[in-house]
Amino acid sequence: MANLKISELPIATPLQGAELFPIVQGGVTKQATLNQFHNYVVSTEVILTPNVDVNLSDAAFDNVLLVKLIFNGGGGGSEHTNVNLPDATTNLNRIIRFVSDSGFSNNTQARITPINGQNLDGQTTYYTINTNYEGLMVWSDGAQWVIIQKKA
Repeated sequence: MANLKISELPIATPLQGAELFPIVQGGVTKQATLNQFHNYVVSTEVILTPNVDVNLSDAAFDNVLLVKLIFNGGGGGSEHTNVNLPDATTNLNRIIRFVSDSGFSNNTQARITPINGQNLDGQTTYYTINTNYEGLMVWSDGAQWVIIQKKA
């Protein structure tokens, strides 16, 4: 079938999930199924230091969909870290989830912040995560980030 035009190929049928996809990695052919790709979430842990911003637009976060926030503060007064969202216009339909660890309190905060000129839920201000095991999910509509789920 390699010499047939696309219009001459049999009608495509829906994928079932068990079909094999060949993947060549380092000169070795491997295989994977659609089921193996389903629910694949790239996660990372981010250690937050007070007053040191984290920029999710950095290349290290390009494919990250789940961010575990770990606060590494002194526990003294009120401390926060800005976690700057990437550009919503170049991340159309991207979803990013955040979850805090057990090191958060009213005095330790992660501020999920849109970049200058963009909004988070229609506002230019940030969303504060300041409790243990709090969760937030945001989605880019191509113009701004929208909060689509919260857990506190």
